[in-house]
Amino acid sequence: MLEDEKQGTLRVYLKYGVGNEKMISGLVRVSTPGRRIYVTHDRIPSILAGMGVALVSTSRGVVTGRDARKQKVGGEVLAYVW
Repeated sequence: MLEDEKQGTLRVYLKYGVGNEKMISGLVRVSTPGRRIYVTHDRIPSILAGMGVALVSTSRGVVTGRDARKQKVGGEVLAYVW
């Protein structure tokens, strides 16, 4: 009998500034199970002129948009964080 293999879990550890000030002010989930968004390496968006991060699931793992552009790999856009 084969058991269902579960997907991995993405853990995000939040960072706080001086006086418990939030460092993350926004997060938008881009791909959903019913609507997958795929991009090539030259179409990965820049979030808030480089102040934010795009999370991209590539064949080399989950990386930031900046790293995906450097490695010249595209993939599924998971979320935008700023």
